Amino acid sequence: MWMLAPFALAGKLLSALRKPLGSLWGSVVPWFFWLRSALWLAGAKNTRLPPPRGQGERQESRGEEEEGPDPPTTPTSVNYHFTRQCNYKCGFCFHTAKTSFVLPLAEAKRGLRMLQEAGMEKINFSGGEPFIHDRGEYLGKLVRFCKEELRLPSVSIVSNGSLIRERWFQNYGEYLDILAISCDSFDEQVNVLIGRGQGKKNHVENLQKLRAWCRDYRVAFKINSVINRFNVDEDMREPIKALNPVRWKVFQCLLIEGENSGEEALREAQQFVISDEEFEGFLDRHNEVSCLVPESNQKMKDSYLILDEYMRFLNCRNGRKDPSKSILDVGVEEAIKFSGFDEKMFLKRGGKYVWSKADLKLDW
Repeated sequence: MWMLAPFALAGKLLSALRKPLGSLWGSVVPWFFWLRSALWLAGAKNTRLPPPRGQGERQESRGEEEEGPDPPTTPTSVNYHFTRQCNYKCGFCFHTAKTSFVLPLAEAKRGLRMLQEAGMEKINFSGGEPFIHDRGEYLGKLVRFCKEELRLPSVSIVSNGSLIRERWFQNYGEYLDILAISCDSFDEQVNVLIGRGQGKKNHVENLQKLRAWCRDYRVAFKINSVINRFNVDEDMREPIKALNPVRWKVFQCLLIEGENSGEEALREAQQFVISDEEFEGFLDRHNEVSCLVPESNQKMKDSYLILDEYMRFLNCRNGRKDPSKSILDVGVEEAIKFSGFDEKMFLKRGGKYVWSKADLKLDW
């Protein structure tokens, strides 16, 4: 019995203290839970709990969707090769006469308006030889349409110059900003070797006449030269300075499969090709010519928006010209996705410049 005495004593003691201990516990518990919550919240600010499985991926996808896809390419400057026919036989030509097709004038105008609505500021008409179709009247009507109705800041032409007559300037010169004439040599024998000879006509003498007409009819004059095996050692500094073009575009001879290279090509330009070092040597020799604008193969290949005779963008990224669908069938935004256009290289090579004759402020 004496062994039970301590337990009895403890029971009486616990019974006596139950009320004050209960009161103390009731006041401590709320503080305990408040302290625990405060510590948990402080840790939560510094520790990011992983989201439920799959939730993070959905949030990332939602963020990407909010950024949206890349904006469509704007066709700021377009080169429209509306005909492949030509009266010259330049051995390095990379847009050869594979067809004789030319769009009806109304369809060509419809496509040009679509391009203007998509953001086109400059149109360049080329070929082939753009003056060969309808003796230049088709071209003249397009030039006038682009300047007068579409109000494009710049309308230009690239031509070999052999078929241009003064009457064309009289009728359409006011609507043309820039006329670029292709001239690869100031030695007429070299021009004949290249394929720019045409009977008794002298290419260099004709160039002088065209320069004068551009001055008389207020058209900015430009020269394009393709540097190749036959002219790479020529010194053109003095003739270029005398002609004083607003720009002298100097291209490195370029091979395009199916055009001037390969089994299906109408030309074989391999004999005209020069190395990068030879091209740089030509540029170094002419670096004092202030209007010189050089374009190596690397700069040229993907930095032009080219439309063929069907108004299809031509993609040159694989060393050949792969056509998109025609803008007349699928629209500009859809067709331009397949153009292979490198807009950064376009800007790097100086593709955007002062191209309106109203802004050139030339001394006519």
